[in-house]
Amino acid sequence: MKYLHTMVRVTDLEASLKFYRDALGLEVVRIREVPQGRFTLAFLAAPGDHSAQVELTHNWDPESYTGGRNFGHLAYLVDDIYATCERLQAHGVSILRPPRDGHMAFVRSPDNISIELLQKGDPLPPSPPWVDMANSGSW
Repeated sequence: MKYLHTMVRVTDLEASLKFYRDALGLEVVRIREVPQGRFTLAFLAAPGDHSAQVELTHNWDPESYTGGRNFGHLAYLVDDIYATCERLQAHGVSILRPPRDGHMAFVRSPDNISIELLQKGDPLPPSPPWVDMANSGSW
């Protein structure tokens, strides 16, 4: 048995690609349009590691999605949590749980999917502006 991917539904594929690809830094593995089903699938993965993917499903007909407590978050290990959070902020993403401890942060996608970021290896030394930044919203 092999784990393949996690699917999340998105309301705006371009906005989601800007978040997951451009801001978060994932690679697009493949995109598949299914006109007969009226949906598009976009598979993304961490650079150099396509073994665990996130599948963005965009249904062409408008739908409203509500988040349930049964889904927690997606988690990614990053080489430099401070640089990752800076890149996300530069793309207009709010850091909801800043990496004050040099180890963990949380953000949300355009469709309100919670994303956990974890520092690879040991935590980085606490550093401004993160050390003084308060939590905001829910993550």
